Amino acid sequence: MPLLTEQKAEIVAKFARGTADTGSPEVQIALLSQRITGLGQHFQAHKADHSSRRGLLKMVNQRRKLLDYLKTTTPERYLKIIGELGLRR
Repeated sequence: MPLLTEQKAEIVAKFARGTADTGSPEVQIALLSQRITGLGQHFQAHKADHSSRRGLLKMVNQRRKLLDYLKTTTPERYLKIIGELGLRR
């Protein structure tokens, strides 16, 4: 399920590092996490939807890459984002 504009703006406002920040790794990770959890509900209803499952795997891999980047560059921001989102890592 795509995110509504209000949901996206709320996430961006919560995780943004500045006033016009929409592309920082924290914002991207938060948006991807929200989309991933939304797809979990979709797969409970549509178990045989393999093309969406491929998109889910791409999103999970993209989030993993962003988390790895954040971990190597600024570990304190990495720990903060996984704590706020409740990601196990």
